Amino acid sequence: MANTIVLIEDERAIADTLIHILELDGFGVKWFDTAGAGLEYLRNQGASLVVLDVGLPDANGFEVCKEIRAFSSVPVIFLTARNDEIDRVVGLEIGADDYVTKPFSPREMLARVKLRMRTLPSSKQLITEKNNANSVLISENYDFLYQGNALGLTALEFKLLVKMVASPRQVFSRAQLMDAADLSQECAYERNIDTHIKAIRKKLRDVGSAELLFTKRGFGYYYDSQSIVS
Repeated sequence: MANTIVLIEDERAIADTLIHILELDGFGVKWFDTAGAGLEYLRNQGASLVVLDVGLPDANGFEVCKEIRAFSSVPVIFLTARNDEIDRVVGLEIGADDYVTKPFSPREMLARVKLRMRTLPSSKQLITEKNNANSVLISENYDFLYQGNALGLTALEFKLLVKMVASPRQVFSRAQLMDAADLSQECAYERNIDTHIKAIRKKLRDVGSAELLFTKRGFGYYYDSQSIVS
C-alpha cells in the first residue's frame, strides 16, 4: 500500500503524536495497539513502512519483527524506551532498519521515516558486475537472487548489497555504506554496518552461496564473486 505506514504501539499518547506528524507530512497511517492486529493487517494489506514498539501487551517487538521478516522486507523502525546497545544490535540483527528510543523528537522521527521511505533502486533493474557477463547475484523485486533463490533481504540490506555488487572488488568504508543505505551519520551507526553485513552473509550462506562479501581490515567491505564464477 503506497505511502502507508503501519504503527504498532500500545500507548495512545505516543500513537496520537506520531499519527499527527506523519499525516501532516502526507503519509497515511494505520494504527494498531496490539501485535496480533498489526500482523494481520500487514499480511493482508501490506505497507510501505512499519513503526514497531518493542514492549507490546501481547508480544515482544523483536519476535514480531521476526514474524514480519518471514513474509515481508518492508522497512521496520523499532520504537522503544530501552536504550541498551545490546538491544539495538539484536534489533538490527533480526532485520530492523532503524531504532528510535523514547522520549523522541517528533521531527527526528519524521526524518528517519522519510529516509526509510526513499525510493529504492528499480525493482526490475538487473544489476550485473562490471566486465563480467556471468553475474552471480541478480536483483529482482527489491531483493537479490542466488541461483534462483531469493535472499530475503530487508530494504536496508538490499541497498548495501546494490552498492557493493555494482562495483565488485571496490572497497567501501562504513561511512560510504552508511550513505548508500541512507543511514544517519551518528557515531553509533558505523559499527551497526557490521551487523547488517553479518546478516547479509548469513542469508547468502542460507541459500548455499560461497563467500561473496569480504572485509578489508581497517578500511571496509567489498564484494567479489570471481572465485566462484566459472
